[in-house]
Amino acid sequence: MTQPIIVLVRPQLGENIGKAARAMLNFGLTRMRLVAPRDGWPNPSAGPAAAGADVVLAQAEVFDTLAEAVADCAHLYATTVRKRGVTKPVLTPEEAARETVNAVGGTAFVFGPERSGLETDDVALARKIITVPINPEFGSLNLAQAVILCAYEWSKHAASGLAQPPAEDLLPPAPQEELEGLIAQITEHLEPRDYFKPEGRAHATRLTLRNMLTKPA
Repeated sequence: MTQPIIVLVRPQLGENIGKAARAMLNFGLTRMRLVAPRDGWPNPSAGPAAAGADVVLAQAEVFDTLAEAVADCAHLYATTVRKRGVTKPVLTPEEAARETVNAVGGTAFVFGPERSGLETDDVALARKIITVPINPEFGSLNLAQAVILCAYEWSKHAASGLAQPPAEDLLPPAPQEELEGLIAQITEHLEPRDYFKPEGRAHATRLTLRNMLTKPA
């Protein structure tokens, strides 16, 4: 299965490129392409922000234009909150992931600059648009957040080898006798430290302590 390419168009900060790489590798994506990064490439600020996703940065390819960056892709999706006057099918990240996970030919998810997003000419190159339902009064996602939405949805449909952390077996609850012993021991250590004062609140404080220690996890 060919994984999608994450294309960052005119990214402004090396830190944001690094964070996008980190988001990608979390969900098994390693193919990054950069279009005219503002501060050039490589960028020394990207590595620390990637938090170990160095394989993504090391393999990143740089292009002068978006058209060059996606020339080998058959499935091109522009991520944008607004359609920007371009009439194209609009999908959610989940819908796009579902239709591309087994698609024949290269797939690219394209993300715009941090400040303004993709320009109309960038969106015009795409076959479809990806957007998400979002607060109409605050429709601002940072670059890594936008990348991780698409990467996560793709990983859900891909045979990517990702797995949940292994579940840990829980020990059976302690017998009541042992629980009472624990409460008594804690109480014994707290009393000399005036934990149960003032006296008028002592009973309520003891009940609060007991409830905290007996509340199911």
